[in-house]
Amino acid sequence: RPLTKEGREKTKQVAQQMRSIGIQFDHMLTSPYVRAKQTAEILMEAKLSPQLEEAEFLGHDGKLEDWIVWWQNWPHSPDAKLALVGHEPDLSAWAEQLIWGEVRGRIVLKKAGAIGLAVPETGVAIGQCDLFWLTPPRLLRSK
Repeated sequence: RPLTKEGREKTKQVAQQMRSIGIQFDHMLTSPYVRAKQTAEILMEAKLSPQLEEAEFLGHDGKLEDWIVWWQNWPHSPDAKLALVGHEPDLSAWAEQLIWGEVRGRIVLKKAGAIGLAVPETGVAIGQCDLFWLTPPRLLRSK
């Protein structure tokens, strides 16, 4: 189902605030599902990334391993910034696996929330990533 009018407005506010604080991505991947694609389009309208790509593995029940293969084959610089637009609880579970090597149910990622992970350039990503940012949407919306 599509984003509600309220959901669109909140997402636009979050996107504008992200842009105003200097957040910029080199590439953005989105789930093929309607709400995620609409969210990604709003982020693109805010000029948060020059490129948008649809990725099946970001759909419901997508596999982290498929993203890891994509990441390893994506030609990027060591400091590249990638945005993933997907679904819960999948993205939180992926983040936990990347940070701790297992799902612990501790990361809460709200709708229109943002999480930042530093992924090692070489070696195994699972259990080796660093969390550097976790922001609920209420902190990114204009008052």
